[in-house]
Amino acid sequence: MRLPTRRRDWRLMARTARLVVSVPRYAALSAVAAVAALSLFVFSLNLPLFGYALSADLALIQRVELLVVQFPFVGPAFDPLQGLLLVGVAALTGVDVAMAVYHFREHGVSVRQGGTGAAGVLLGTLGAGCAACGSAILVGLLSLLGVSTSLLWLPLDGLEFALGAVVVLLLSVFWLADGMRGGEVNGCPVEP
Repeated sequence: MRLPTRRRDWRLMARTARLVVSVPRYAALSAVAAVAALSLFVFSLNLPLFGYALSADLALIQRVELLVVQFPFVGPAFDPLQGLLLVGVAALTGVDVAMAVYHFREHGVSVRQGGTGAAGVLLGTLGAGCAACGSAILVGLLSLLGVSTSLLWLPLDGLEFALGAVVVLLLSVFWLADGMRGGEVNGCPVEP
């Protein structure tokens, strides 16, 4: 698999993503997937609070308010860098999902042929949710292989997992865009 190392690779990614998301149904799919991903990331960080908001004897407006303040830039749960990374990963997840669905539907690609896009979305989703949980899960998995808990002293306090998700999602977007090369997106041929 090729990596996006040249300027034209990045232009291809941006152009293909823009053309796919310019189709209204794929724009809507991208937005829904991004909101769903961000919600999954945010609510997975505090499952007891999420459960309380859904099951407690609260008015609907209080439930909604309790859930909304958990999102980046709305409540105090995230610092600006964490919030920016979570929103960025959610947006990339939305674009990646829209491009993957477009590629599967419009080009008649099977999941077996387009597994890279699906893997990118899955890995991006798993890696972006929670820096603290991600490092704890990684330490747990790697401890089976004899790696010590020194991974808890990561220099970015666990944001490495969100950055890793960005890398995985960007690679997925590139491979999808590269796979669509020569096809037509929104009636406009993608440059080879």
